[in-house]
Amino acid sequence: MRGSETLRGETGPSLSILPLSAERPGASLSRTARLSDTIAARARPTAQVSFRPAARGFGGRCLTMDPVDQNQREGRGLSRRGFFERSSLVASAMTAMCALAHDARGAERDETTVDSDQTRHPFDPLTPHEITEAVRVIRAVKSVGPACRFITVALAEPSRAEMRAYRPGEPFPRAAAVLVMDPGSGQSHEGIVDLRSGTVRSWDAVPQGLQPSVTVDEFAECEAAVKRSPEFLAALRKRGIDDPSLVMVDAWSAGTYGDEKPEEIGKRLVRALAFVRAEPGDNGYARPLDGVIAVLDLHTMKVLRVDDHGVVPFPPDAGNWAGAYLPAPRKDLKPLLITQPDGPSFTVVGREVLWQKWRFRVGFTPREGLVLHDVRYRDGDRDRSILHRASVSEMVVPYGDPAEKYFRKNAFDIGEYGIGAMANPLVLGCDCLGTVRYFDAHVSDSRGRPVTLKNAVCLHEEDAGVLWKHTDWRNGQSEVRRARRLSVSFFAAVGNYDYGFFWHFSQDGSIQFEVKLTGIMNTSALSPGEVPGYGVEIAPRLNAPFHQHIFAVRLDPGVDGPANAVYEVNMVSPRRGPDNPHGNAFRAEATLLARETAARRRVNGATSRFWRVVNHGQKNRLGQPVGYRLVPGENAPPFVQPDAAVLKRAGFATNHLWVTAYDPKQRYAAGDYPNQHPTGAGLPVWTAADRPVVDTDLVLWYVFAHTHVPRPEDWPVMPVGSLGFWLKPDGFFDRNPALDVPASLI
Repeated sequence: MRGSETLRGETGPSLSILPLSAERPGASLSRTARLSDTIAARARPTAQVSFRPAARGFGGRCLTMDPVDQNQREGRGLSRRGFFERSSLVASAMTAMCALAHDARGAERDETTVDSDQTRHPFDPLTPHEITEAVRVIRAVKSVGPACRFITVALAEPSRAEMRAYRPGEPFPRAAAVLVMDPGSGQSHEGIVDLRSGTVRSWDAVPQGLQPSVTVDEFAECEAAVKRSPEFLAALRKRGIDDPSLVMVDAWSAGTYGDEKPEEIGKRLVRALAFVRAEPGDNGYARPLDGVIAVLDLHTMKVLRVDDHGVVPFPPDAGNWAGAYLPAPRKDLKPLLITQPDGPSFTVVGREVLWQKWRFRVGFTPREGLVLHDVRYRDGDRDRSILHRASVSEMVVPYGDPAEKYFRKNAFDIGEYGIGAMANPLVLGCDCLGTVRYFDAHVSDSRGRPVTLKNAVCLHEEDAGVLWKHTDWRNGQSEVRRARRLSVSFFAAVGNYDYGFFWHFSQDGSIQFEVKLTGIMNTSALSPGEVPGYGVEIAPRLNAPFHQHIFAVRLDPGVDGPANAVYEVNMVSPRRGPDNPHGNAFRAEATLLARETAARRRVNGATSRFWRVVNHGQKNRLGQPVGYRLVPGENAPPFVQPDAAVLKRAGFATNHLWVTAYDPKQRYAAGDYPNQHPTGAGLPVWTAADRPVVDTDLVLWYVFAHTHVPRPEDWPVMPVGSLGFWLKPDGFFDRNPALDVPASLI
């Protein structure tokens, strides 16, 4: 491609396809003065979207984008709607290029269906029309002014009783849960809007001292406000930075640590950390503005103070990962084609998915992102229930550096920000391969206007290796079956980190949940000769601190019905004696977890611990209660001290398993409002009631952690790491349910 060409969509803006940047990989600046000069010299006038050839198995093109636009350059910030629209613009461009590469070979298709009134269901997320209607009703009935922020507008999920009364094809109740915040008074309200009658069912004030999550547009407004602050600009000049447009400002939730200044208590605070780009497309995380922290009130968008812990020179090297900066791609990678000429094996009706005896519904919320409803497996002539609902409930990322300027670094990425609202538009051939079905997600911006996140959720089949195999050496008889799995997933970009959340359904009745971690590590600068004590030097004078990613998944089981119980299973070896005369004996020992406090448990690799959810009222052919087992994967305890401030708000992380009596109001592991919560809430508080959890409607909470000890190979962008857990049938079926899988189809 020579010069600049343009692609025009029927309704969208033009995209400029540009030649590669002349920037050399590994370009660096060794002195602060040179950095400032280079910043001024390299500034570009406008944001641009460009394509370049990339090393992809399908031989296509992927996209690079200059992330700075004119609004940001002029200090206005980027609105939440603008953020979403730019994401959709990039996704549309990427989809076009990937589709061109794939459709030419017939390797991949985007399978889409159109929802209709006949396929609507009570668990379906709100439509754009319903979001608009909910906001209209709230504004009309409760006199909500234009300055108020709509933090979330989401489906008020139907109750168990409403679902029992539901009949397909008949009208059903429909309601929206709305969270509105008034920056003027600082007061927030939770409301339920009846969308059928256009009335407000409830309108409750959020208790004083609790803060809703930070919205996307508050991030952008915070950045603009910080860049206007005289104190912050003075800190920049002190370090030789004269162009604030090249400064990245990340708004970190302020948390609660017991040392808050009296005049700041009760305010909606963030602690803004900053990084400096060498030019608009540069990776600012390579050059932390170390030790400069702006404390800002989000209600007033005023900087209350700037803490300056002293000048630390910028690290000398660039850390660029975008395509225009990368070396020439490898030349020896041949195409790997994934084709399904007869179409996929799954069927999608509205938001219901049917595949290989599985049946479930795809939901989505601005806070949790992807939600699964009503997960069932077809066994003979019965659709057998396994899960009522499943979602990622909360996560926290504590950092381990105790320095004054760092110890407040931690993030509750779900409760403080909302990963659903930060979902990426996924791209055929880049994010998902094969014959793909996408689901859009509909959220609201903070003014209550609906915003559609195109292709937020991806559904596709994957080859998963060998499903089962055996060879009889005596007679030569051999059978083998290939495994196929169905994956439903979404990705969210939360600041520097990117998270992929995947539910994998297998033909043997098992479910795997997998989190994929990638993106860019949070960084700090090192003084010349400094050796980090609580991190790893990943590039010259660039430190990545030790940290953990701790996830809490909420599982609402319904194993052959709502009356379930949980057993903990440990392997034990009896002491030598009459029961173990040769010392070789070991057995599985199951313990019933009868009450909530007894069900606060941790993983134990030394005993191969797992947990089994059973239905005592339903038996298999052997007379055993049917069940599913939860099998842990990678895990660790939190490494902060028990009295650390972050653990007061993240009390859920103190155990790996919690079992609670079902309560529809208990949705989030750290409570509804972890942002600046003064004492902490959620699982430790709820389970203190010590309710019985045997043969009843219960909820299983599994908490798992990845401990990140950084390495140079994680820079400048991390190869994907993954962790998660399995749900496997344990006496649920009478035999291997995958015996009827056909031999491989070639």
